Amino acid sequence: MKKMTLGAFEEIVLLTVGALNENAYGVTIKVELESNLKKSISIGALYAALQRLEEKGWVNSRVGGITEKQGGRRKQYYDITKQGVLALHEVKAMRNELFDRLPATKIQWLD
Repeated sequence: MKKMTLGAFEEIVLLTVGALNENAYGVTIKVELESNLKKSISIGALYAALQRLEEKGWVNSRVGGITEKQGGRRKQYYDITKQGVLALHEVKAMRNELFDRLPATKIQWLD
């Protein structure tokens, strides 16, 4: 079976979905990403990433209730799954291990 990978943009989207918890839907995810990344995010790129994450089993989507504020449309909410949290944990562990292997002379550049 092919190992599923987590790309950089998918990683930040997955982290954002997890951080937003019950309030993770297209607009809130986009606003949070743009705030953290300090750049504009295409809504198309965001939904493509969310679809890939759902296909991998790392997020689930659910449709919320109809509200007048939405003009009668339903919001599609996203929830991080246990597998999504495990994927993030693996990536974090790998990054931490690599970071810990940086020579002390390189770490001093951060000061």
